Amino acid sequence: MAPGPDSTIELLRRWHGGDRAALELLLREELPWLEARIRKRLGPLLRSREETCDFLQESLVELLSYGPRFLLRNRIHFRALLSRIAENVLRGRHDRYTALRRQIHRERPLSSDTVVDLDLPAAVTDPGDRAMANENEARLRLTLEILPHEEREVLLLRQWDGLSFEKLGERLGTTPDAARMRYHRALSRLGKTLRLLEEGRLGEVLDDAGEEIAP
Repeated sequence: MAPGPDSTIELLRRWHGGDRAALELLLREELPWLEARIRKRLGPLLRSREETCDFLQESLVELLSYGPRFLLRNRIHFRALLSRIAENVLRGRHDRYTALRRQIHRERPLSSDTVVDLDLPAAVTDPGDRAMANENEARLRLTLEILPHEEREVLLLRQWDGLSFEKLGERLGTTPDAARMRYHRALSRLGKTLRLLEEGRLGEVLDDAGEEIAP
């Protein structure tokens, strides 16, 4: 009998707890659905079935190994979240954020017990509390995962690479003023998405990202 929704979430918990076998079981359970979903939405952008399946698996292993740890109580949200992130990666195809994620993980690793529950609002605690600081950092990293590829790229070029608006405009093929507007729109989307995640409103985040919430 195939694992049900509850076992999917339990496998995620086990993986975060250090059970390596849980990741293999989780991928085996979710990859077929995810591949069918992505092919339906991005068919013309994809190549062979084998290549797409391999790419999806590599992307998810990368995310679950080097991205911030998260938990959900809802399998539908779990699948929609993975679908959104996978779609972002496939649209970028050679998205440098994948490599940057690993770099950030190595340079600024979060505590091994930092796991963000996306179905619950963030706790109100002392702003100087290290655990809360780690959770805030994890939510910010998850927000970057969810943002559309184009908006994330603008933020990375400006914030991570430190490009001036003139240089940013050159990279985007537009004017400095237009680049500034795109950056501020991306920054606004980042702030809105982060606030929704802090309030435990993942469903609204995925709706805002254009992802249908369906099994």
